[in-house]
Amino acid sequence: MSKPLGHVEAPAARNAAVPGRGYLELSASGRSQWIRERRAPRPTFDVRIPHRAFVELERSAAGELLPTLTVLLRSRECPWHCLMCDLWKSTVSHPIPPGAVPAQIDAALTRQATSAYGRVRQIKLYNSGSFFDAGAVPPSDYHAIARCLAGFERVIVECHPKLVNRRALQFRASLFESPPPPERAAIAWRRAAVIPQLEVALGLETVHPAALDRLNKRMTLDDFRRAADFLRAHQIALRVFVLVQPPFVPEDEALEWVERSLNCAFECGATAVSIIPTRLGNGALDDLARTTRFSPPKLQTLESAFDRGLALSRGRVFADLWDIDRFSSCPTCLPARRERLSAMNLQQTVTPPIRCAACGHAAHR
Repeated sequence: MSKPLGHVEAPAARNAAVPGRGYLELSASGRSQWIRERRAPRPTFDVRIPHRAFVELERSAAGELLPTLTVLLRSRECPWHCLMCDLWKSTVSHPIPPGAVPAQIDAALTRQATSAYGRVRQIKLYNSGSFFDAGAVPPSDYHAIARCLAGFERVIVECHPKLVNRRALQFRASLFESPPPPERAAIAWRRAAVIPQLEVALGLETVHPAALDRLNKRMTLDDFRRAADFLRAHQIALRVFVLVQPPFVPEDEALEWVERSLNCAFECGATAVSIIPTRLGNGALDDLARTTRFSPPKLQTLESAFDRGLALSRGRVFADLWDIDRFSSCPTCLPARRERLSAMNLQQTVTPPIRCAACGHAAHR
């Protein structure tokens, strides 16, 4: 059972051996504690209600603009405590009870029963944790979840690479076996008689060897490649997340490492890669920023990384535009620069850069 709405968990107790020691000097468990100690108190939530749901367009591998429903599920926090992660803010610390995730999806579908873009054809279940973590999404719920998803052409879930295993095959089998419940059959976007294709999104983050180790993701590039090979062997599509200027990657090397990371993702079989500017605000990164071990990327860095990614012509590249305002120093040109990136997400072509007389921003490639 979930805790009452408004309940606030106390921050993790401090270990006297940790304060005063540098992050890089700590063991893996020590780093996890260091990260947790720098968090603000975390509210708990009703785990039968999703964090958020919205519909937007996304360009498919075939070049179509697909109306896509994204559901941000409440889940248990991922077992790892990554240095850059701020998704813990919408998670709970206890296992999710059976029935809660299907209830969240059902609530999202009910709220988003119509779309300005027409019939919604694919759905993303992003859950602030790992979909194939049994504490985040109970496997006993797979068939109930699949019944909710019947009629979508593609189902995209996200997971830590180390948790990509036979549960992915179990969930995909549920998608093939589960017809929609009668009460869902009449929803306009659910009328198509199709079997959803499964796609799994994995966080590669960066191929910078030192930075990847220091992110506390507890993953190597070999771990990532094994997960990608597993998905490819079972004909499950791969989507990848790459960070722009993560901690411990020097600002003057950020673009080089984004490009290397993109190439690695495509070599592993990704058909889509989302590049995400690394944000302050989770406590740990704010602490590192005060000691000059991290600085968030500028908007220009994200723009240049996006230009480079599209120029590779190896697959779709999307720029994450959530909260993009915080990376801009000029309110005059921000709206036009945001619109340019949004259009490039849909068109998958590089367009001329925005020039701004107010801040002097011009060509950045």
